[in-house]
This record gives sequence, C-alpha cells and structure tokens, in this order.
Amino acid sequence: MANTLPVFIGGECVSSTTDRTDPVRNPATQEILAHVPHATLAEIDSAVASAGKAFLRWRKTPLPERGRLMLKYQELLKRYEKDLVRILALETGKIAADAKGDLWRGIEVVEHAAGIASLQMGETAENIATDLDISSYRQPIGVCAGITPFNFPAMIPLWMFPLAIACGNTFVLKPSERVPMTPSRLVELFIEAGAPPDVLQLVHGGREQVDALLEHPDIRAVSFVGSVPVGQHVYRTGTAHLKRVQAMAGAKNHMVIMPDADKTQAVNALAGAACGAAGQRCMAISVVILVGEAASWLPDLQAAMASFQPGPWDSETASYGPQITPDARERILDFIRQGKADGATCLLDGSDCSVEGYPDGNWVGPTLLADVSPEMSVYREEIFGPVLVTLTVDSLSEALDIINANPYGNGTSLFTSSGAAARRFRHEVEVGQVGINIPIPVPLPFFSFTGWRNSFYGDLHAYGKQAVQFYTETKTVISRWAEDSPEDGRNPNLTIRLK
Repeated sequence: MANTLPVFIGGECVSSTTDRTDPVRNPATQEILAHVPHATLAEIDSAVASAGKAFLRWRKTPLPERGRLMLKYQELLKRYEKDLVRILALETGKIAADAKGDLWRGIEVVEHAAGIASLQMGETAENIATDLDISSYRQPIGVCAGITPFNFPAMIPLWMFPLAIACGNTFVLKPSERVPMTPSRLVELFIEAGAPPDVLQLVHGGREQVDALLEHPDIRAVSFVGSVPVGQHVYRTGTAHLKRVQAMAGAKNHMVIMPDADKTQAVNALAGAACGAAGQRCMAISVVILVGEAASWLPDLQAAMASFQPGPWDSETASYGPQITPDARERILDFIRQGKADGATCLLDGSDCSVEGYPDGNWVGPTLLADVSPEMSVYREEIFGPVLVTLTVDSLSEALDIINANPYGNGTSLFTSSGAAARRFRHEVEVGQVGINIPIPVPLPFFSFTGWRNSFYGDLHAYGKQAVQFYTETKTVISRWAEDSPEDGRNPNLTIRLK
C-alpha cells in the first residue's frame, strides 16, 4: 500500500493526526503513488507558531550566510535532478523534458536568491534638506505562506520560499494536494542543504487548510498561483485579514501572426505553445489571431499540431503527457463539444485520443477550432488543455482590440518581421508579458512576472483606480529577431528593450 506523506512542522518530519487523506494518482495509469493528509487546524497553528519563533532568529542571520544556503540548495537540486524529475513526472504525468524544464526554472530562482546580499541593498541620499540625509532599508516582514498549484510542483514553490527565506522571512508552504510528492522532496533537500529546519514548514490539504492560513493572524503575507475563482478568494480573504497578497490567476493568452512573419517559425512555435505540457500552464497560447493572408496558414498549423501526440512520462516519442485528473479531461471534452455546438469548425479533434498500453490515462489529443468568435465559451474561458482556437482579422488594430477587450492579461505574443508593428504592439497591448517572435514570454527571475487584469490580484486591486498616480504596472517584453533583413527593407534587428 502507498505511504501517507508526512508534514514538516517545527523542524520535524511527522505523521499528521488527521482522519482525512486523499490518494495521489499517476495521471497516465491511475496508480496510487501515495496518500496525502489534510493537516488539522492544530497542526497548522503549530506550523505557523514554529515559523514565528524561527523568524526571530532567522531575520538576524547575515545576508552572505543566507546566500550560501541558497548556493548549497541549488547544488543539491542539480545533484538530485533525475530523482526529482521522476517524482514530478509520475505525479503530474509530464513527459521527462517538461518535468526537467519545470525543475530548472525553479533552480534559476534559487540561483537568483543566492545573490541576496546585492538584492537587499537599500538607498541613500545626502542633503535632501539642510544637513539632512536619508537612508532606506529592506527588511523581512515575518511569516509568509505559499499556496501552489498542480501544474508546476517544482517551479512555483521554488518561486516562493527561497526568495522569501533569503530575504529573512520564514515560510509555510501548502502545495496542491494533487501533486504533494515533489514539494515534499524539495523541503527535504532544503533542510539537507543546511537550512534551520523550522525556517520552512510544509502542510497539506485543501480549502479548509488554505482558509486557515489566509485567516491566521500571525501570517503577514501570502503568495498564490492558480485559477481565477480561487485567486479571487485568496485575495479577498487574505486582504480582509490585512495581509499582503499576490495572487497569480488564470489566462487566455493570444498569439498574433502577421502575414509578414516567417511562416515556418510562427507555425511551429504556435503548435508547441498550444500543446506543450498538455496545455496545463498559465502561459500556454490558447488563442491565435491570424491577420490578413496569414489566415491561409491554417492547413500548415493543423499539420504541425497533428504531429504532437501524448504519451507516458518516459516515452521518447511523446510530445506531452495526460491531463491531471479524469475530471480535468472531461471538462476539456465538454469545451470541445460546446465549441462545435456553437458553430466552431473542428479542424483537429483530440476528443477520442488513446495511448497504446495506457487505457486509463487522462488523454486529450491536440485540438484545433476555427471560425471562433469572441462570444463563444471556448474563447471566453480558460480551457487548460491542448486546445487552440483561431480568429481571423484584417489588421493589427483589430487584433489589439480583441486582446485588450479580453478579461485576462497574462501573456501574449506577436510574430512579425516589422519593427514598426512590434513597437506598436509592445506599447498598445494591455498584457503583462509580451513576446516578439517568442511564443511564451516567461521572464527570467531577475525580471518581474506580471499578469494584468484578471490574471493578477495585488496592489492595484487593493487600492483601486485612485492609486494610478502612485502605482504603475510592469510590462516585460522578450524579443527575437532574425539575422537577415527581409527583402522589403524592414529592419528585423530592431532592439526591443525590456521595460
């Protein structure tokens, strides 16, 4: 029988006293890998109290010592890469390449946290008034909590606790109950790296445990990544209890393809961005807007997507893995059925997908829906699967209007050879991450990850429209340009600055 995972409280790996556990299943086989406990409220209180006591000591730890801890931690993460990739792939269903990418994007953040001594520098100015100088200091705030989703069980926890702890805070991690094995191993390695064992606590569970963290008076800040409804709940509940909250929520990411783009580059990039990781990522491209003559590239896109097929994590030919649960698969199939009923043309249908030798897997094949309008549910709602919907317009202006009217604002991309079009798109699109000839513009740790509108709940939502004069939103633009100038003389080597 599969083991029940422990919780990490007060510097110890202990068995929860709860009477409720859930199975952790392999999405490709339905095999039970482990059981995850729902921590009791007393255990959560104990975890927060332990983190609070640890904070009083940890905040005084010298910055270089915190940085050395992160150096040791990233070394252990690399040493145990194969072990972590296997655990992650088994519980998420991700193929090995995707699981490795998940881990390494987290390792990059740990490496960034190793430079905390420089990152924590404040500011000074002399003579701001007669014989008056001023200094600012960055100081830790206390016990922080992280609530993480199923789709990136290494990367997203590693977004959170290494930087929070490097800054001098202590941390309580509540990972998704669907994928608790990878975060548990991350905590074990963090302690092995030499971290004081009570600096990082880990508790498991669902909504009851989340609410206990959001309402706990001794937690100062909460970080969340997940769906819009849960993100709104986390934000409202956390701020109602006077906590700092950053909640990264859902997305409906658009790619715009101009007729002057490199067709092969754009089509291949789009197919991978739509189907990769089974579409279960908040930065996936789920809408393509084909401008003008680019609409004639649909057959090429259909062929490119058809070459992507799912399979088990250790397959050498699979392009992506299964959906996380049977319910998630059924939800995606419902969207496909509704899209057809609403009048979309299904050019590629993954509804009846199967994988030889894995009859119980949560498989969905690549799906391409054409003739979609913004009123359809397949356009309005986040599907979170390998489903791409297409719209056609006559101009970049129309494409911008569609994107800016969408309630989400996580990521977007433009493929073009025109520097003028790229600059206009960068300035006018109302989205947090912008790619120019890049399919998924995920910034590295030393740049901000910044969703807009319903993709993020933070300072702007907290202070309302009156705060516009005091706060600005960050936009990150990542661009790639070809080396050779096109025949029409446009400059493909235009530099797009990261803003």
